[in-house]
Amino acid sequence: MGSAKAPTWLDKLEEQLNVDVDWMDPEFTKSLPIVPHDMTSNQLWVDHQMNHPDNVELFNNAVKEYKDQGWLAIYTRIACLMCKKNIDNIKGRVLLQVLPSHAYDGQKVLEHARLYAREFEKVGIPKERFCIKIPSTGPALSVCPILKEEGIATLGTALFSLPQAIAASQAGCLYISPYYNETRAHDDRSVWPDVDDPATQHPMSPRIVQMLEIYRRLYKETGKQQPLIKNASFISPKEAMAAGEMGCDSATISHQVLTELAKLPYDASKQPGIHVPKPKDPDHQNSVPTPERLRPLLNMDPLAPAGFDEKVARTDVDYLANNGEELEKAIKADPVTTARLKDALELFIGAENRSRKKIEEALKQLA
Repeated sequence: MGSAKAPTWLDKLEEQLNVDVDWMDPEFTKSLPIVPHDMTSNQLWVDHQMNHPDNVELFNNAVKEYKDQGWLAIYTRIACLMCKKNIDNIKGRVLLQVLPSHAYDGQKVLEHARLYAREFEKVGIPKERFCIKIPSTGPALSVCPILKEEGIATLGTALFSLPQAIAASQAGCLYISPYYNETRAHDDRSVWPDVDDPATQHPMSPRIVQMLEIYRRLYKETGKQQPLIKNASFISPKEAMAAGEMGCDSATISHQVLTELAKLPYDASKQPGIHVPKPKDPDHQNSVPTPERLRPLLNMDPLAPAGFDEKVARTDVDYLANNGEELEKAIKADPVTTARLKDALELFIGAENRSRKKIEEALKQLA
């Protein structure tokens, strides 16, 4: 009899939370030793996959089919078709992000989310199998209740602060994706906090733990389902493992980090925290308390401009009223969130512009 294969970090992380793939390549997804729950994306990944040799025919056909509807209709069609190619390789939802250039125009966010929903329907992906990523600005999150009424699930993305998390709860988002690392750190490692024990030492960990704690409290106080926390933007495998220890519901992980996780043999004696399996009940929200060794994080915020202020994120404030006015005030009062949100949007707008240029050049060839 052969011995059982030793578990990897990826195997053990999947025991703690739902592992998602943050990449749109179906061949990569099929190659994973686990079946991911969701597939997330953004303008960078859509642009990358749009230029993949396997999608040349898909791209050209979409341009011809929608040539009279403008570049955005074509872009949306292509993105949904590429999601269709991966839908059978995952258990849950495919996610696409509204145009980042519209992050401060709620009406345009609403229109693009609805356009995605129509295109998903056309390619045969029902509402329970997709989710729309909404930048966590006041104007953008303020239209999420409308989308929820229409049966369109949303995720609050580009999220760095507790007020953004509370606003996403008020908006009725299904998920939020707090960025563990700022987008700049993926290219400029001088700003990456490469620490030995991310769960206790990474400067974003306190905010993640506090988001989880606030959602537990809100659930107990209101009985209202809170957004599931889908942690994102990991650079190292140990950061992804920290998300499991902190109690996040899911982690959306790049193809590079997933590949590393799948190669690392798991040794519990070398892991800094304890291994707590995720609840088997799908309606488990808020049933797993903050681990004891992480409880000190509830009373600190190394990213705050002038020390920790427990009143900075108030659940009695309507962050969505008046086009998200209070959320915009809270973001502006937090220099770290202001800078990181700006950087993220600019990064994604750059990819949006590259995709638009490619589509418009293809349209010229048809003229």
